[in-house]
Amino acid sequence: MKKTYVITGAGSGMGRATAELLSQNPDVKLLLVGRTEAALAETQSLLKNSTNHSIAPIDMRDASAWQQAIASHFNDETNLCGVFANAGVGGENHYGTEDRWDEIISINLTGTYVTIMELLPYLRKSSDAFKHIIITSSCLARFGVPNYTGYCTAKTGLLGLTRSLSVQLASEHILVNALCPGWVETEMAKAGIQRLADRGEDSYEAEFKRQMSYVPLGRISQPQEIASMVAFLFSNQQTSMTGQGIDINNGSFMQ
Repeated sequence: MKKTYVITGAGSGMGRATAELLSQNPDVKLLLVGRTEAALAETQSLLKNSTNHSIAPIDMRDASAWQQAIASHFNDETNLCGVFANAGVGGENHYGTEDRWDEIISINLTGTYVTIMELLPYLRKSSDAFKHIIITSSCLARFGVPNYTGYCTAKTGLLGLTRSLSVQLASEHILVNALCPGWVETEMAKAGIQRLADRGEDSYEAEFKRQMSYVPLGRISQPQEIASMVAFLFSNQQTSMTGQGIDINNGSFMQ
């Protein structure tokens, strides 16, 4: 029986890289979820055995949309072994009429919660001895950044969600862990660096160099590195890790 994995935020960045890596296994089926159908379709076109996989352009916060997607793409033979709850938005928010607080909290935190709750019954049915939920948090769950109140709050909340669910689901052998990346070379990260550059009236290159100077390893991660960690956790090569925030951020935070 093929193993099914759901990846949200699959239209770009870490979600796309994870889909590309997991698709190398011919016994894997992927459901790629995100907001933009064209981006999901592009990801699917990059996958090995692309016809094994499917896409669902939905708003992760919408439970009814999840139910429709599940009805369309799952059947009695679906063996859901893992969920990579990766979708999110970044950027600053500022109190006032155009504050993005609600948007950032609802997409990053509520969207992840709804994703997991709607998929949980299918994880419970899986024939695998261990099942996995992997949540994308951030190193900004570990320390504060000015003007990122919404993002820091949402990503910190995801660590609380990880810990609570890990205890709740442990007896069912559903392992729940979060990743806390730092700078990863994605479009969202590039946009963040560009905003900092614009504020300081400096070039992107100069701001990038400045940001890397704050990172002990002095480098930006590649999406494929995050994908490799997800694949490792999904592989059941270890089944002792649950409830953890895994710092994969070039030393930006050290416990």
